[in-house]
Amino acid sequence: MMIPLAMLLGAYLLGSLSTAIVVCRVIGATDPREAGSRNPGATNVLRIAGKGPAAVTLLGDSAKGLIPVLIGHALGLDATWLAAIALAAFLGHLYPVYYGFEGGKGVATFIGVTLALNPLLGASFVAIWLLVAVALRWSSLAALVATACMPLVSWYLKAPPAAVALVGVMAVLVFWRHQGNIRNLLNGTEKKIGQKA
Repeated sequence: MMIPLAMLLGAYLLGSLSTAIVVCRVIGATDPREAGSRNPGATNVLRIAGKGPAAVTLLGDSAKGLIPVLIGHALGLDATWLAAIALAAFLGHLYPVYYGFEGGKGVATFIGVTLALNPLLGASFVAIWLLVAVALRWSSLAALVATACMPLVSWYLKAPPAAVALVGVMAVLVFWRHQGNIRNLLNGTEKKIGQKA
């Protein structure tokens, strides 16, 4: 029991590290919480610091979801514990202890979790995101469409029930964190990919 509990705590603490804030601090860029959309995520880093820092942010935030689940799997933990560990990492990103519990919107960490649970599930997310993003140039809309598809895709791929439930919970949280983006999309003020803040 001690190992799974330690994994839960470790996953949350790892998830709480903000790649966006760290990257911008290292390169001397504006704190992403103080510019653009004020969201510490890859899309906002792209707006304020460019493609390289944004790519590092995307990879770092994805790794926060990927690594704890892979470690849990290597330790032989069952699907329920893996789902709990994944959720802990995801909640760490959304509500980080290091930054006053004000974090990002969870999309990159969602990708990392799905890749760890099932590479086909993660690849499906990325493929759907790319299709919508390339066609319409809205990162938020691409993320929302891909997120909405994941519970169905996880069920189709015959993921364990705990994993399907996890994906559903994370999807609800992603939509909750994107309330402002949804309002902007509806009223036509949402910024497109690459558009400056």
